[in-house]
Amino acid sequence: MKRFYIWIAVLFITGLWVTGNSPSAGNAGTMDLITKLVGTLGITEEQAEGGVGALFNNAKENLSTEDFTKAADAVPGVDKYMAEAPSTDSDEGAGGLLKSGLSSLGGGVSKMGDMAGLAGAFSKLGMNTDTMTKFIPVVVDYMDSEAGSGVAGLLKGLWQ
Repeated sequence: MKRFYIWIAVLFITGLWVTGNSPSAGNAGTMDLITKLVGTLGITEEQAEGGVGALFNNAKENLSTEDFTKAADAVPGVDKYMAEAPSTDSDEGAGGLLKSGLSSLGGGVSKMGDMAGLAGAFSKLGMNTDTMTKFIPVVVDYMDSEAGSGVAGLLKGLWQ
C-alpha cells in the first residue's frame, strides 16, 4: 500500500512538471528578477518591483512600440509593476523643473532629464542614486538572458 501512495505522488509531481503547472510558473521570470534584485542589493521586494516598474515606464516613453513590446514580453507581470511605480514625470519641486528643462533640450541633455526623473522615482521608493546605478545593470543582465542582447543593448543605452 505504501508503494501505491508513493507511485501516486510521483505521477502527480510528474504531471505538474510536464504541464508546467508549478505554483509559481506564471511569474517565474519576474520573480527571478525581483529575487535577484532583493538578494543582490538588499532592498525590499516592493522597492524591486517599483524600480522595475519605473524603468519600464521610462522605456515605454523612449522606445518604439515594437522595441518596448520585445522588452516587456520578457518580464511577466511588468504591466502591474509599471502601474504601481512612482511617476518619473513629477513636476514637483526643483527636481521636476530640472527634469522638464533638461528634457526640452533634446539629445543627451534629454537623457539626463530622463535619468533625473528615474532618480526621483527611486527616491520615492526609498532608494538613492547609488542604489539605482547598481539596480540598472542587474535588470540589463536579466534582459540579456531573457530577451537577447539587442533588447538589453537598447535598455542599456537608455539607462546608462
